[in-house]
Parts: sequence; C-alpha cells; structure tokens
Amino acid sequence: MQHIYLDHASTTPLIQPVIDEMNVVMREHFGNASSIHHHGRQAKMLIENARKTIAQSLGASIGEIFFCSSATEAHNMILTNAINDLGVQRIISSPLEHHCIIHTLDHLAEVTDVDIVYLNVDNEGNVDLNQLENLLVDDQKTLVSLMYVNNEIGNILDINRVSEICTVHGALFHCDTVQGIAKLPLNVNDTPMAFLAGSAHKFNGPKGIGFFYMNGDNIISPMMYGGAQERNMRAGTENIIGITGMAVALEKALEEKEERANHIKALNQHMRNRLVELDDIVINGVNQIDNILSVSFPATDRADMLMFNLDISRISASSGSACSSGIEHDSHVLQHIGHPAERKTIRFSFSHFNTIEEIDFVMEKLKKFTPVKIEA
Repeated sequence: MQHIYLDHASTTPLIQPVIDEMNVVMREHFGNASSIHHHGRQAKMLIENARKTIAQSLGASIGEIFFCSSATEAHNMILTNAINDLGVQRIISSPLEHHCIIHTLDHLAEVTDVDIVYLNVDNEGNVDLNQLENLLVDDQKTLVSLMYVNNEIGNILDINRVSEICTVHGALFHCDTVQGIAKLPLNVNDTPMAFLAGSAHKFNGPKGIGFFYMNGDNIISPMMYGGAQERNMRAGTENIIGITGMAVALEKALEEKEERANHIKALNQHMRNRLVELDDIVINGVNQIDNILSVSFPATDRADMLMFNLDISRISASSGSACSSGIEHDSHVLQHIGHPAERKTIRFSFSHFNTIEEIDFVMEKLKKFTPVKIEA
C-alpha cells in the first residue's frame, strides 16, 4: 500500500530538478568556495548565483542574504545579537511562536536584562496587534518577533500592518517566514523588515540548509567564529550542495506558485467538505494558509489512538509541531488558544504531490476511528 504523506508542513520531498542539480554539484563541483583556485572559484560562483536567486525573490540586495544551516540557527543568532549589537532593550513576541523563538527568548530572559513581552492571543490564534501598537508608544529600543504563518494552526499574520507599526515607532521587525516563503507574498521593499529567515525543506529543497535576510541598516555580529565565510557572518565551509539545491527548489516553487496553490486549496477544501461527515469536528485557527489544516477531534475512548491508527494505515500526519512530535499533551500553541485538553488535534498539511483520492482514503480511515454524524 502506498504511503500517504500529509505532514508537508514539517518537511517536504525533494523534487527531481533539485535532486538533479545537487547530483551535478556532488559529481563536478567539489571545490572549497573559500579557495582561490579554479575549483574554488567554481564553487563560489554557485553560491553567489544561489544568493542572487533568493535575494531577487525577496526584493532584497545580494549583500543582505546569508546562508546557514536552518532558520532555527538564524533566529537564535538574530535574537541574541540584536541585544548585543543593536541595543535592543525589549523583545515583543507572541506565545504562539515556534519553539526556536520561544526557547531562545526563555534563555535570553535568564542571561540578559532584556524585557520579554508576549502579546495576547485569542481563542482563534489571532495576535493582538492593537496591544503591540500601544506597547510601542514609549521610546524603549524594541525588536518585534512575530511569525508570518503559524506552523501548527496555519494562521496568517498581517505582516504589512506589523511592518507599518514597527516603522512608525522605530522598532525592528524580525519575522519567522519559514511557512510563508514561496506560498504567500513576501517582498522586503513592500513590507520592510530588519530580519527574516527561511528553511529550504519547506519548499521542496534539502534539509539542513537555510538562509536569513539582514537589512543593511541593522548589522549584527556572527554567532559562529573561525573563518571569513558569508562575508564574516558565519564561519565554516559552505554547504554548496545544499545551497544550490535550495535555490533551485525556490525557483521551481515560485514558477509553479499559482498552480501549486490552486491544487492545494482544492485539497484543503475537499477535506473540509468531507470532515463534516464526522461528529463534533472543530478546525483550529482562522485566516489560514491552505497547506495546513489543524483538526480537533472529540474526546472518545479511541481518541488517543488516532495517530497510531493513521500510522498503521500508512498515513503520516502530525499531532504537534515536528520539533515536538513526541509530546502526549497539547502543544504550547493549542494550550494558548484554549484548546480543550481532552480533545485530540491532528495537523494535516498538504502539498502539490497529494491527490483528492488520498484525501478520500484518509477520510475513510478517520470514519473508522472517530464518531460519524447520524443522519436524522
């Protein structure tokens, strides 16, 4: 039986053009990009071409894009060194952020004097931007760290409004754009930001490679020392295989953006239509991206076995964020939106590889494990 993968918000399969490009690099471009000989110059050219691709996609300059291992690494460096280098006295965020933000802020609260403030959120996962505006009335040097798309419930942040608020009040806007890149509009000329970060595996690129954008007016120091790579921003031999694979994946994602989006929207709507066949189903969140669907199931004797039964049926979904997939209790996101602890939430996430037939197969399995509506 074919394995049905409905966990694409956590990771995505490589597409063939990415595999082909990475194979070429592995076979033919084995030089160190920091070396000045011929093979090193070839490797350096690949990196700079990839940098140009990513910069153009964001409306950024080439000198504002830096490669790293992941968005998690980038967020750690940005949050930590914004305090050290930019005089940030306060960081405003939300309790719904990814753990790479929350845990970094927890650490910074322990080892620095920075004030950490979390905005209020409602039961639908909306962040209180009026509160943000009121907090920024004072002249305290502030960095605002809010994610574009929530990785668990799919809520889309109004980044244009956040950017405007930050600009008016002189605050730095740092955005976790991992879930939105190549899916939603993102241009730093239209929506000014100080920092943003992304990971390749969210748009069908390789795992273990990412990038960050740093506005030229807000230069911070590196977190890793030992070499002059990435214009002295990140020491270590560059992962040219991952970098080139990421650039090809982004190019393809942008070329096929509308086609993929229409297909994923149809999948999402089809599953929503089929979910009404089940009893007492709740969709977590509001104003969501189409590739994420967070579904709350009623408390039953078999609710705790939902994930197990799906897995036995070769259906991959997620009970929380991928970084915390072993949890048995509600994630921090579900807790903060007031999700009843006795209910079971599963996050289904779609890609352009999925089909309507797969959704129907999943629904037939769910109908065996959960209460079905009884027709009057």
